[in-house]
This record gives sequence, C-alpha cells and structure tokens, in this order.
Amino acid sequence: MTVIAGVVAALVCVVLSVLVLVGLHRQAEDYTRSRVVSAALQVAYETERAPVRGMVTAPDDVVVQLVNERGQVVAGTEEVLSGPPMARFRPAGDRIYSTRELCPPRGLDGCQWVIGLRLYQERGDWIVYAAAPTTPWYVGPGHLMFLVCSSLLIILLVCLRAWGTVDHTLAKVDEIRAELAEITASKSGRRVTVPPTEDEVRWLAEAVNATLDRLDSALERQRSFTSDASHDLRSPIASARAHIEEALLFPDEVDWPRTGRVVLQSLDRLQAIVTDLLELARLDAAEWQHGKETVDLGAVVAIEVARTERTKRVVTHIEEGVRVHGDRLRLVRLLTNLLDNAERHAESRIDVTVRHEDGYAVLEVLDDGAGVAEEDREVVFERFSRLKASRERDPGGTGLGLPIAREIARLHNGTLTIEDSDRGARFVLRIPAAPSRPESRESRQDVGSGSGRGERA
Repeated sequence: MTVIAGVVAALVCVVLSVLVLVGLHRQAEDYTRSRVVSAALQVAYETERAPVRGMVTAPDDVVVQLVNERGQVVAGTEEVLSGPPMARFRPAGDRIYSTRELCPPRGLDGCQWVIGLRLYQERGDWIVYAAAPTTPWYVGPGHLMFLVCSSLLIILLVCLRAWGTVDHTLAKVDEIRAELAEITASKSGRRVTVPPTEDEVRWLAEAVNATLDRLDSALERQRSFTSDASHDLRSPIASARAHIEEALLFPDEVDWPRTGRVVLQSLDRLQAIVTDLLELARLDAAEWQHGKETVDLGAVVAIEVARTERTKRVVTHIEEGVRVHGDRLRLVRLLTNLLDNAERHAESRIDVTVRHEDGYAVLEVLDDGAGVAEEDREVVFERFSRLKASRERDPGGTGLGLPIAREIARLHNGTLTIEDSDRGARFVLRIPAAPSRPESRESRQDVGSGSGRGERA
C-alpha cells in the first residue's frame, strides 16, 4: 500500500510539475520576446530621431544590430557590432517585422529568438535585428531543482502517511487475528474486541463476532446432538445386553424365544436410530442436491396413502397438477415421516391436503389429536427432541423423523412448519412449484383416479 501510494503521488507530482513547467516556459518566452521587441523598437526610435552609429545599449542577454540597405552593420551591441548581420531574413512584402528561431544566428552561440524590424529610409529600408536566447524546457536550473525537491518531499510525506495509516489499521486487524487464534472449540465463548471507530475494521469485528455466535450455536447443537445420540444408542444396547447376560446366568430357566424377541426389538430400535442418523448426516453434508425430476406431489400422496395400511383413517384432498422439482424418494420419506407422526397422535382421522398457493406447492398433514403447544412448535423439529405425550404414545421412537422431514424440505428450497388449526397438529410443507405444463386427457384421468383412491382410504 505504501509503494502504491508513493507511485500515485509520484505520478501526480510529475503531472503537476509538467503543467507548472509549461506555464513557466510560456511566461519566460513571453518575457524574453517582449524584451527583444522593446530593444528593437528602442533602436528604431533612436534611428528615426538621429543617425545611429557604433555601439548601442540593450538589456542583458539581448543583442541588437542595425543593418543598412547594403547589408552592412552600422550599429549594434558589443557582441555583434563588428561581425556580419546575425540574420539574412527580411520582413516580407509590406510587413513591418518578421521573427525566426535560429540555431544559432551568425556570430552567436545557441538557439536564439530573432526579430527583424523594417525601418524606412530614403535610400532603402534598414533592418533592426534583435535576438535573445530561447528559453529551455526546464526554464532554469533553479525552477527544475525546486520542482524536483518539492516532488520528492511530497512523495516522502505521502509514503510516511500511508505507512502510518496502514500500520495503524493493520494493528487493529492483528489484534482481531490474535484474539481469534486464542478461540478454540473448548473456549468458544470469547469474542473479539469491537473498535469504537465507525470504519471497516469495526464492521469486520462485528461480522467476526456474528460468525462466532453462529459457530457457538452450531457447536452447542453438535454437543447436544452427540449427547442425545449417545443416550439413545446406549439404551437399546444396554437393554439387549441385560437380557443376554440374564439369560446366560440361568440358561436352563430362560425362555430363549422370548429373549430373542426382546433382543431383536432392541436391535430394530438400534437399526432405526442408526438409519436416521446416517440420513441426517447425508442431509447435513449436502451429499444430495435435488435434480430436475418433476414430481407430481398429488400422485405421490395418493400412491403412498393407497400403498400403506394405517391404524387411523386417512382422507386426502388433492388438487390436480401440483408439481415440484425434486427427489421423489426423499419426498416420499418426508410424507411418510409426517404420516407416521400424525398416526401416533391422531384419535381417528388424518387429513392430507395438496394444493397450489402463490407459486408454491403446499402439502398439509392434519390429525385430530391434542395438537402441539405453540411454544413447542420448533422444539419438535430439534434432533432427538420428544415431547412427553410422544414418549408415552411411542416409547420406541427415535425423535429424528420430523428433523429429517424439515431437512428434506430445506434441500428442496422449501419450509416445514406447524400452523394453527381448530384441532390437532397441522404440519404445512411449502415447496416452490414447478412450471405448469399441458397434460393429456389420459394423464388427468390417471391423477384423478389416484385421488379417488386416496379419498377412499
């Protein structure tokens, strides 16, 4: 940053110095030419008053010659008095004067700006030549030295200022880095210090603290998930182990078929937990991304309801043509989890509704049970979270069905929530609907017949 600031300052100084030199050069040229013209007019005036012979005076660095009609020098300054005419050009036509830049004029050194002024005489026109050195591009050594020194001083000050500013800014960033280095998974409650200034470093510190808050929440969920998973996995293992150990202590008095059934039940529960954990792990790792398959949500509901037998009556209300982009098997898994949950809590009936709503495909599963209290509507979607009523109705549940359903909804860019209802729990799934497409008469009849089977179920 310091080098960049120095380079920019140098470029600015160069541009400004060039502009200053151009302005000074023009002024110096104008001043030199005005002195030359004044010297020539002075000689012309004196010649008009009385004949001029010999040496004449002129300002410093200005030389003057008076040349008669025969081209002879009759008067001039000391440098050119005894020499030939310094120039050969004459004002053309009826012009009074003419100028040239000669490098060099005869009898002089270096490039000079020369003016030739015509004087009317009876025997012929005389010419007054006056010359002065041209102004160099740098005007003068003093000007150039002043500009170079000023530019170097400005560049040095800019570099020092840039270095100090960046160093001061990076010191704050370094403090944030040092504090972040001390934050670990076991000591994640710390936060970086937020500077009092309203600048980008403060916004960086606030963003870092917000990220740490989210990481803390994730770590807490991970710890809770690990603890709950360990507990739920340990329970069926401990139950199976206890029955096996008891049977081995008294092998002759044990009902081995009954013991086998008890152990098998524990293994089934263990398998269910492991299966759900693997499914959640795949969903968390985003191993699956829904493709371009178009799924008729109404047909999925109708087929699944007709395929499975349930202890409660399932009534479907299906609107035709409700389609989404997604994974059919995952959507079936979501629907199955919702129906299983509703079956555990319903008294006698489950209503399943599929419809369009503001560009979304909506799936509702409503049971006629006791419902879920408003303060528990998010709790039920936490992993291994089971309300008291759920544990009483189904002690063998894993507490992962609804979290899996919500994760599937999220991966389909949708939402799964519990909304108000007159009675029971009303789970509402919203997924962006796929663009509608024209259907043949036969396909509409197939969907209608599937809906009919759902109503009869």
